[in-house]
Amino acid sequence: MKAAVFESTGNPDAVLTIKDLPEPEPKHGQVKVRMLCCPVNPSDLMFVRGQYTLSADLPATPGFEGVGIVESAGGGLRAKMMLGKRVAVLSRRGGNWAEKNVVPASQVIPFSNLLTGRLSQEQQATFFVNPVTAYVMCRNVLRVPSGEWLLQTAAGSVLGHMIIRLGKRFGFRTLCVVRREEQVAELKSAGADAAIWFDPNEHSLDQFRAAVAAATGASTDHSVVHSAIDCVGGATGSAVVSVLGKRARMLAFGTLSGEPLTIPSRSLMTPGASISGFWLGNYMETLAMPAKLKLVRTVSGLIREGVLASEIGTSFSLDEVTAAVQAAEVPGRGGKVLLNIAAE
Repeated sequence: MKAAVFESTGNPDAVLTIKDLPEPEPKHGQVKVRMLCCPVNPSDLMFVRGQYTLSADLPATPGFEGVGIVESAGGGLRAKMMLGKRVAVLSRRGGNWAEKNVVPASQVIPFSNLLTGRLSQEQQATFFVNPVTAYVMCRNVLRVPSGEWLLQTAAGSVLGHMIIRLGKRFGFRTLCVVRREEQVAELKSAGADAAIWFDPNEHSLDQFRAAVAAATGASTDHSVVHSAIDCVGGATGSAVVSVLGKRARMLAFGTLSGEPLTIPSRSLMTPGASISGFWLGNYMETLAMPAKLKLVRTVSGLIREGVLASEIGTSFSLDEVTAAVQAAEVPGRGGKVLLNIAAE
């Protein structure tokens, strides 16, 4: 079978190649999925670079998310129940950028018209990493109240746009932090309640704090930001911590900067604020199958409404993986880059 493989970590367009590999076979509790379509997500590219939470067991194949059809099962009731089903594959160890992947049956979720309604293959392929993450962080973990502010970094991303739409749908206000000045007008036109340009290389922490206060109608001494999500880390994430209000909570769910948070303890002590890590794979493991299916049904409805629909950009074949990862890293690109691996 064909698979995108990297034998050493590095820039994805330099280290990824297409190889013919032996077809994997499922063991007890596992299923073999014939992959149809996968997105190119930032987490996949960080995995190839060796910057992700999980280290690759080289040689390795990227791809944490995708859609496919269960072709065989290695035994066990849950695995056998998935036979022949079209499923979302949320693989914690990657491997989806291949014609076949073997994963635990607990890491696939069935799609059906009864459960999800009619979703396009593109929306099924991009179902979890952005739509489910956005919904769970805002509605299930932070539970942002109507009328309250939610601050988000890297707000120009696909997930960032989803959170703006969630705010409109459920009544919370979005304060969007972006690194490029031209994104401010773009996000306001997309429905953001406020947008701030902040580049740690050009702006001071005091300037950031003043901008947040002006955007929210508060003072620098009495922040009204009680919920925040950060996928950047480094100086940007640390700046967000400095504007958290009383009993505020920030979710750290990414490290796009590659740098750690550096914050004085008093930034948390004085307002009684807290920082929690969020990783979708861990969250999904806490849910029993009925709860997972309920979540899928809810998110599917919001995708059909357009609230959590992924903007789709360019599609490539598996053989074009080098071009795909290059396209995914173009600043300001429009929509999610996809790998079309096989016809149904």
